[in-house]
Amino acid sequence: MNDRIEFGLWIFMLATFIGFEVIRRVPPLLHTPLMSLTNAISGISLVGSIILAGAGRGTMAALLGGIAVCASSINVVGGFMITDRMLKSFKRERPGGGAR
Repeated sequence: MNDRIEFGLWIFMLATFIGFEVIRRVPPLLHTPLMSLTNAISGISLVGSIILAGAGRGTMAALLGGIAVCASSINVVGGFMITDRMLKSFKRERPGGGAR
């Protein structure tokens, strides 16, 4: 069991480092498509957490699944709000009125 935890921690640290390096090197023009992709990944984790919460595998699994549903929901909604705000910054105003 100890080896599994150590292996999991190594994978987590490696994924964190690689993720940080990949995100750090993204040019500003690609932030909006990247944000849309991370929203899709967050949606997948939301579906998985809903499945875990309703699987009936005990109180602890339901509690952790409920927390995961809440966190994933916040992440998805916040991501779409940020993406929408970023897309609005690219819209140009029309000569006869507001932005379209």
